Amino acid sequence: MVDYLNIGSSPPEEDCCGVGSCNYSFNAKQECRRYIDCLRKFIGVEPTGAELKVKSFPHDFGTYYEVVCYYDDNIPESLEYALKCEGEGPLTWDG
Repeated sequence: MVDYLNIGSSPPEEDCCGVGSCNYSFNAKQECRRYIDCLRKFIGVEPTGAELKVKSFPHDFGTYYEVVCYYDDNIPESLEYALKCEGEGPLTWDG
């Protein structure tokens, strides 16, 4: 079964775009794509069954965006990768 883990919109020790800020949608998607690149450099590219993507979520102030890691329960390496992204990713943009 395919599921996903929320990773965040930027490294934990960095500021991120605020929902409702000017040009939020454009800036947030760019920030998430940058975070995906950062995760791939820090952890490595996704194994079979895993995929980093930008996902939208509803919020009281509008839609917000986060990086998620999709994984396949039947492929242990994909879940391991998702867990690494969630808990062992870079703390800052520089790693």
